[in-house]
Amino acid sequence: MAARIGVQSLLSGPQLLATSLATTRLQVRHGHRLRGKAPGVAKTLEQRLAEERAVDPEVARKVNIGFPHLKPARSAQLKERLDHLKAQRSNPELEKLARAKTLTVDPELVRRDWLKTSGPFHVQRLAEHYGVFEHLFGAAYFVPRVNLKVAFPTSGGELASPVYYGNVIKPSEATSEPDVQFDPNFDFKGSESKQVGGDSWWTLVLTNPDGHFTESDKEYCHWFVANIPNGDVAKGERIVPYLQPIPPKGTGFHRHVFVLYKQEKKLDFGEYAVGEQDRTDLAKRTFQTVEFYRRFQDEITPAGLAFFQADWDQSLVGFYHDVLKRKHPVYEYDFPAPYLRDQEWFPLRRPFNLYMDKYRDPKQVAKEYLARKLARTHPFEGPEPALRFPNAHPVPREVPSWLTTQIKKDRRGWGRVNDV
Repeated sequence: MAARIGVQSLLSGPQLLATSLATTRLQVRHGHRLRGKAPGVAKTLEQRLAEERAVDPEVARKVNIGFPHLKPARSAQLKERLDHLKAQRSNPELEKLARAKTLTVDPELVRRDWLKTSGPFHVQRLAEHYGVFEHLFGAAYFVPRVNLKVAFPTSGGELASPVYYGNVIKPSEATSEPDVQFDPNFDFKGSESKQVGGDSWWTLVLTNPDGHFTESDKEYCHWFVANIPNGDVAKGERIVPYLQPIPPKGTGFHRHVFVLYKQEKKLDFGEYAVGEQDRTDLAKRTFQTVEFYRRFQDEITPAGLAFFQADWDQSLVGFYHDVLKRKHPVYEYDFPAPYLRDQEWFPLRRPFNLYMDKYRDPKQVAKEYLARKLARTHPFEGPEPALRFPNAHPVPREVPSWLTTQIKKDRRGWGRVNDV
């Protein structure tokens, strides 16, 4: 006890005060006592959420089910670049155009070079951004090696609505089968296409993963063309006839995905066939891409991809009634009722009328306001003319503040006066 008193006696008054304040800061922060661990010790919200949502990387690892990307030899790439540079530098006409600032670049050459190098990987990233692989193949993905050119014709037969990677196409612009073109002789090595002997077989499927009416994990197959010989889609077998996009009103944008599969031989897809007489039967168009691929994964490999988005337009009203022979569905979001806390006896700094109206029936409030408005409206001459200078007209001082505010709003045309 004497030793402890002796130590304290060595400290002066200001030092003792500083020591006590330092001890207090550990327990009090901004006037509030700390609850739990200190900010430097406790985990942040981001860290806690990361722990709760932790996923085993081995389980979540994506599987590439497409063709591998085989890079050419480094020496071959370097030789090709050097030859290109020499040809460019030895071209005097090219130099003249560059100096005169009249040199033009062919966009088609740029696109072809893009498709040979980083284009397929960009398309893969776009598909991942839109959730195409997740909702079609689950934990699998593929890099689209074959460039898929898709365009919908207009009523005059012209190709006016091309399909890229997520662009918007209205249902009225996609009423008939699209024109599909691709290179059937692609060698899947990232280089120029080479002519391959014999026939090549392909399958093209168009599905909508967002539009099934009864099963959320299923899709509607809008088009299925199998056993396409040498890239000629017109000669392929129509397993499922074409059906235009049918996104219901209120459901936003629906993704419509074209997937091109490479196959080694002709295959039998009769179990997925939909007859021409049943083309409007949506139940028979129920499809699931991941199950389809599991069924034929030893015979087919996804190689091409293109997709667009479609939302509701007025043309679908007649299509549902006349073609599908069903009611036109309309979906609306059911908003929850706003939260209202218990009433207070004396609500401070709140307009009296607005505060009381929160706890009344909105229809009754609108009815009373309309009655007051009609009482000031002449049956033949109409409402009173608006004041030219509404702020110049004073309000009697004995009027309550909440009513003064309401009168000023009515004069200026603000608030509820515009709702009735």
